[in-house]
Amino acid sequence: MSQLNTVDATFLNAETSTMPAHVAGLAIVDAASRAGGRLTVAAIADLVRERAHLAALPLRQRLVQVPLGLDHPYWEDDPDFDPRRHVFEIGLPAPGTPDQLADAVAMLHERPLDRDRPLWEMVLIHGLRNGLTAVYVKAHHAAIDGVMAAETLAALLDLSPEPRDLPADKAEPERAPSPIEMLGTGLLKAALHPLRSAMSMARTAPYLDEIPVVSQVPGVGRMSQMVQGALGRDELPRAPRATAPPTPFNAPIGRHRTVAYGELDLAEIKEVRRALGGSVNDVVMALCATALRQWLDKRGELPDRPLVVGVPVSLRRNNRRHGRDTTPGNQISIITTPLATHIADPAERYDAVRCDLDLGKRRFVASSGSWVRELSGLVPAPIAGPVARWALQVLPTLTVRPMNLIISNVPGPQFPLYICGARVLGYYPISVITDASGGVNITVFSYDGKMNIGIVASRDLVPNPSEFIDHLTDAMDELKDLARV
Repeated sequence: MSQLNTVDATFLNAETSTMPAHVAGLAIVDAASRAGGRLTVAAIADLVRERAHLAALPLRQRLVQVPLGLDHPYWEDDPDFDPRRHVFEIGLPAPGTPDQLADAVAMLHERPLDRDRPLWEMVLIHGLRNGLTAVYVKAHHAAIDGVMAAETLAALLDLSPEPRDLPADKAEPERAPSPIEMLGTGLLKAALHPLRSAMSMARTAPYLDEIPVVSQVPGVGRMSQMVQGALGRDELPRAPRATAPPTPFNAPIGRHRTVAYGELDLAEIKEVRRALGGSVNDVVMALCATALRQWLDKRGELPDRPLVVGVPVSLRRNNRRHGRDTTPGNQISIITTPLATHIADPAERYDAVRCDLDLGKRRFVASSGSWVRELSGLVPAPIAGPVARWALQVLPTLTVRPMNLIISNVPGPQFPLYICGARVLGYYPISVITDASGGVNITVFSYDGKMNIGIVASRDLVPNPSEFIDHLTDAMDELKDLARV
């Protein structure tokens, strides 16, 4: 049996009616390539039933709450688990355009998951143009991080239309501890919580200057440097310093969502990287900087200083040398970095993006990015929920914003994959937005020679996020021209 860690519980606690905390993906599938044609609910349900034990996502497990909320919930196998209760289908009206699909996905993404069942669902969307089918799958962020999502896809998908042979499930069903056991463990943790909090604060003190909002408090940077010096870490790179400026998408978000998706050619991105230097991620961030600059400038809202972006980072890298990291729960942190949207010259903007990202990465490597985990455990479990929701709602009202938006780049397989024998043509990530992180999230996923882009936004703040896709295409043309100079 496993229990939610403090980061998992934060995702669960922070959820509100306007901020559902699930992540999702949209797969475009060539159902006609499948023997028998149409992709069906029954086929998907059978696939999940046969492979649930191989997935990193707890497909068969539900949450069990600790009495009196004394501790974080546990996972246990749902005795009534039936994949058919999680797989649905809808149809688009003719002509089944990409805009119609984006609108349907936005509505699906607004709906919270049922916490009394395993925290995931899939929706088949029929009626796309050219006989294509879409598969929208979402899971609660309390159950999965980016690496786990990729491993779950690997478990459910195949390398060819023919399904591969898989090991049988021989594990016994997992059960949560009894209520008495959970109460006893919860009381013990509550008694030890002051000590654990003090230790977390001590471990976090050298890195206060990289925590959003906290880093802007007068004297925090100097205090962090003093602690680093006392610990013999004078060589630690300074954390990037920037205050997030106001933008049209930095305001309290509403209940409704808008979604856009598109793609760029990965080979062209790699050509730009070779010509201009840096990494694929540098190119992606530079593209986003240009697209955001164009979007803001078009509205007369372009700040005269850089935006501040949150970049999620996996903490599972330390165990990769030993194979798959099976550590349960979210193992993630976040780098906050300036994004040079204020620079007009494309070459100077690209160089500034590279420089800022390099500084952020060097600081992250030196500090391990553990502050997310440490801070998420400071508040005792019984009051963690109200505190998390209060913080997310209060932070945007402060003069100092944590960040303007989140941008994430997830590497994926560069070969075709198949679901139930049907080829997956593209996979577009649809992530989370919050009051604190901004009303826009841009996530990209490289797959089979393409850089697939998924954008989710608050409908009240960004009614038409497809503009960002158009601006990203323009930004790609700009960098290609720059690379040929």
